Amino acid sequence: MDRRSFLLGTSTLALSQLLFGCGGNTQKQLKVQLLKGSIPGQVVNQFHKSLQQPAQLKFAPVERIQDLFQQLQSWQQKTKTTDEEGWRRFIPFRQGQKAADIDLVTLGDYWLQAAIEQKLIQPLQEVQGNQLKQWSTLDERWKQLVTRNDQGNLDTQGKVWGAPYRWGSTVIVYNRDKFRKLGWTPKDWSDLWRDGIQQRISLLNQPREVIGLVLKKLGKSYNTDNLDQVPDLEKELQILNQQVKFYSSNNYLEPLIMEDTWLAVGWSSDVLPILGRYPQLAAVIPQSGTAIWADLWVRPAGITKGTLSDQWIDFCWQPSTAKQISVLTKTNSPISTNIAASDIQEPLWSLLQSDRKVFDKSEFLLPLPPSAMKQYESLFAKIKI
Repeated sequence: MDRRSFLLGTSTLALSQLLFGCGGNTQKQLKVQLLKGSIPGQVVNQFHKSLQQPAQLKFAPVERIQDLFQQLQSWQQKTKTTDEEGWRRFIPFRQGQKAADIDLVTLGDYWLQAAIEQKLIQPLQEVQGNQLKQWSTLDERWKQLVTRNDQGNLDTQGKVWGAPYRWGSTVIVYNRDKFRKLGWTPKDWSDLWRDGIQQRISLLNQPREVIGLVLKKLGKSYNTDNLDQVPDLEKELQILNQQVKFYSSNNYLEPLIMEDTWLAVGWSSDVLPILGRYPQLAAVIPQSGTAIWADLWVRPAGITKGTLSDQWIDFCWQPSTAKQISVLTKTNSPISTNIAASDIQEPLWSLLQSDRKVFDKSEFLLPLPPSAMKQYESLFAKIKI
């Protein structure tokens, strides 16, 4: 299941099919398959204007990260068929493009390990070198996230497989009015166990997210690979389950808006765009740390590297561009952007200005062994009964 399968794009500048440049086969081309709403249209326009030579840019949006991952899989299936008739047996890529036509694709960090292991993508650069000019501007944590071995695991001696261009976190969103009557407001994961909110919470329907927040409450890591060694984990989950009205990764905001629930745990890419429209809602990043996700540029396997794709990645990492992406898509940036209070309305400004202490306590959901994943899935299914 897609980690972020539900995106409210109404308050971001949605990027529909964008085509810049016309003309001849001699023009350079950049073809990008991206997550809808993750890049503002004017950013693409500015990149096109910045190019010294004419070029054709084609940016095709897709609704969900999961669809992009499956598209990468289908492209690799196509490349295994060598005869022309074989190509015709497959459903063609939208607009009739083949895998070799696509220079870059959006992928979530959660999918990176599988994409590498299944040989769906190729490295952006073989080592941490100078091919990407803005690489040095990234914090070490971002470099570590995308530097992996051929099995997709973190490896400081590995290759660079992705370029993060925006990120967000798992947050708590709640109804101000309801909690004002309770006399307190949520600040951390431990608040989900407090009195007064039984059957008033919705949680993501994701084992790693739900069990992870309980692990965090217990002072453990989201990436704990042996749950049997965590005392009281199942007991804490059972108590939390009594507070929960339902689990959903798709439809957790509508019940909150309708006041059927008072609190939800969700992804910042879903939550931040609606805060301005529903002033009764507020959001907070848990103080003990949370789960972090990142959207990355990756290069499909089997395509010839083009200079325009590297230029585009570097353009996304320029401070002014990174700031635009952050403000207009209401996400955080891996580049220091110096967003001012005047750049974006409250309460978004405070949420986009990451507290370094909280960020340092937060974690990416890293690959776990298959045996560990079975533990998570089994325990999650058990506590929901």
